[in-house]
Amino acid sequence: MKEMAAAEKRWRSQVRDGKVQLLSPKQAGYAAQLSDHRILDVRPSTERNKAWVKDSIWIPLFDADKGMAPDTLLKRFSNFSMGGWWSGSPLMKFNNQFLARVTEMIPEDSKVIVVCQKGMRSLAACEQLYNAGYRNLYWIEGGLDAAEEGDLNREGPQPFKFAGIGGISEFLGWTDQQRIAGAKEGWAYRAVFFGRTVAIVLLADALFLGAQQLSQILKH
Repeated sequence: MKEMAAAEKRWRSQVRDGKVQLLSPKQAGYAAQLSDHRILDVRPSTERNKAWVKDSIWIPLFDADKGMAPDTLLKRFSNFSMGGWWSGSPLMKFNNQFLARVTEMIPEDSKVIVVCQKGMRSLAACEQLYNAGYRNLYWIEGGLDAAEEGDLNREGPQPFKFAGIGGISEFLGWTDQQRIAGAKEGWAYRAVFFGRTVAIVLLADALFLGAQQLSQILKH
């Protein structure tokens, strides 16, 4: 935790030191449409596949680790049991080809707006890009979670704010993003998730009763 806090402090210092310029989502949208700024999306595929900025370049800094080696499977199980089942967040691994792919696709003198879902991974990416020679770097504070519809030219099946949610919490509608949406959309929206919650409670109850009956049968 201390290492992560120190890294976050170091990443944020890039903005204070002027190495990275701060933009709001709306400013980033204007810059991408009206000038030669390029948008670099460093999110994992699990988020990118739900929503992305039109014409953005996708090179993940981290992506889901789908390896089947015994140690990786153990890590994946641990990640799932420690909250991945609830949040839908998979085990991630660093993309060793990140810098190589960026330098292949984006010239060093380009104006690059680096985006992720919440803002931290994009700052980590900015640090790597600055050290590699990029000097025209821009960052969206709060990431795409902070973007309202219309701020950026979105493509994909979900709003930007929903791209970072998943797992059982999304299925039941218990994320902050869905609660806010429910307050705007009304009872029809919330009824869907209420029905899902009731269905899960009934299923859990049926499984419990079934287990009790099976236990009684086995005793006899």
